[in-house]
Amino acid sequence: MFFVDTIELAGLGNRSYLAGGARTAVAVDPPRDIDQVIVAAARRGVRLAHVVETHIHNDYVTGGLELARITGAAYLVPAAARVSFVRVPVHDGDTLEIDSGLILRAMATPGHTPHHTSYVLEETGTAVAAFTGGSLLIGTVGRPDLVEPRLTAQLARDQYASAHRLAAELPDETPVLPTHGFGSFCSSSQAGGDATTIGKEKAVNEALLQDVDTFVRHLLAGLEDVPAYYAHMGPANAAGPAPVDLTPPAVADADDIAARLAAGEWVVDLRNRVAFARGHVAGSYNFEGDGKVATYLAWMIPWGKPVTLLAASPEQLAAAQRELVRVGIDRPAAAATGEPASWIRDGESLSSFRRGTFADLAAREADDDIVVLDVRRDSERTGGHIEGSVHIPIHALPQRLDEIPAGEVWVHCAGGMRAGIAASLLDAVGREVVAVDDAFGAAAAAGLAVITS
Repeated sequence: MFFVDTIELAGLGNRSYLAGGARTAVAVDPPRDIDQVIVAAARRGVRLAHVVETHIHNDYVTGGLELARITGAAYLVPAAARVSFVRVPVHDGDTLEIDSGLILRAMATPGHTPHHTSYVLEETGTAVAAFTGGSLLIGTVGRPDLVEPRLTAQLARDQYASAHRLAAELPDETPVLPTHGFGSFCSSSQAGGDATTIGKEKAVNEALLQDVDTFVRHLLAGLEDVPAYYAHMGPANAAGPAPVDLTPPAVADADDIAARLAAGEWVVDLRNRVAFARGHVAGSYNFEGDGKVATYLAWMIPWGKPVTLLAASPEQLAAAQRELVRVGIDRPAAAATGEPASWIRDGESLSSFRRGTFADLAAREADDDIVVLDVRRDSERTGGHIEGSVHIPIHALPQRLDEIPAGEVWVHCAGGMRAGIAASLLDAVGREVVAVDDAFGAAAAAGLAVITS
């Protein structure tokens, strides 16, 4: 009998897998924090014999090299991937024995990257799982524009061909187990569910339903901005990531926090947006620890700038630190936990700003001195936006703050989390701001004029 365990990386919108039999197992696309893979293998009572990568990842730093080193497992990477470390090169059709009667077969599926490789798990000759990485996802495919602009159009066609190869060569009942598609910006769109099979994808996936020209046109037209930190992930993975250090960072007191702010460093408050709005260190930014802290912080912070973390508890700090190492932010410069009153010096006061709903905004809509700021993505705005609102996607906001007209700024997103980030940035530069903590669907019901592009 075989098993497949899923390791959820919810903050990045990805999944890794551990698969094997009674004695040995293989890890597929492991995260940087490899301890959870080791724990999963120990729970199963198996030895990790192989670690495989579907591709050189663009959205996170892999733990594959370190995991293989620590466990003694063979490290398999697609042969065409250019890397600076010793690995077992994988070619199309290569097979390896995972356990008795359990074989992993490599299948070249270029498109997400030129060297992308899927792996089919076979038990006594029957396909029982397909680890498709960034190729065939749930209801969609991985985006083809993360490698090199000149390759994007061809990679889109390769992605189409790879999806069709998987559909043609695998039985309909084969489970499809992708790495991307659960919130990751490596996906061309978000997953259409939590689980799927080859047969289900044949019925719903545009890559398998459209002709190649229509598919490529739609795929390329739907691509949105690439997170800025992606530019650093591929090179880090190709060079061979260093081991991570998850020990607690140096403790920052109120004087240290003030000095870091004065030096232009980023001080990031991980508490929930309600608590942050109520009272926070002036000049700090709010990236909720239980939100997509790694994605948005790594996207928005100038790469390499020191970051100090403020958390409600040591547990919240540790969780955020784990998320951040996955995207290459290895060591916070310092950190503090507890209550915000302990993070400011004697004689100083906490800063705050108001929160509201779309109904509150509707009550103020006629006022000449307010600005409505929409920080959603382009595709979200196309589906409907408040008439007269200013649009700056959240990831572009730090560079475009001077484009926001004078007045009280009511900032909104789709649900409140990104509005909280934006409000903290605006508050830090002295703007009067109200964070709209409400679902965008309530805007029209509140009487606001919502325009569909």
